[in-house]
Amino acid sequence: MLRNALEPWHLLLVAIAFIALFGSKRLPDTARSLGKSLRILKSETRAMRSDGAEPDATVPAPPPSAPSGSADSRAQGGA
Repeated sequence: MLRNALEPWHLLLVAIAFIALFGSKRLPDTARSLGKSLRILKSETRAMRSDGAEPDATVPAPPPSAPSGSADSRAQGGA
């Protein structure tokens, strides 16, 4: 059913439509910003994958909590 659905003249019509809509001056800037966005997305997904591969490797352990009736609280005027 979808045999030969995308032929060269279809691509030519799409290219002409883009040039007519955006103009030839804005197309390079649009393509450049799209490329930058894709590079950022790619680097962020790599970072997320590497974070998932090493669980808790970069997160420091929380400090031990002092009991509520410790000597520090009594020295500060506590109970």
